Amino acid sequence: MQVSVSDAQGQLSELVRRAEAGDEVILTRDGQAAVRLVPVRKVASGTARRELLDAVRKSGAAKAASGPDAAHSQDFLYGEDGLPS
Repeated sequence: MQVSVSDAQGQLSELVRRAEAGDEVILTRDGQAAVRLVPVRKVASGTARRELLDAVRKSGAAKAASGPDAAHSQDFLYGEDGLPS
């Protein structure tokens, strides 16, 4: 739904309610889209965030595998004399 800024001034409460309900509300100025009203998502509680972070860490740790030593990762570029191959 598109509404001009001047018309929106009289019906802002209704437009906010519709945006919160999931409708796309776009305010226009001079016939061009200017802004979009979108609902602010509720921020998860501290406990829920902590649980999510713990789950992500656990998932990442399960997939991590030890690899070659980073200090020697480019040794294949050099010969035994230490010069580029």
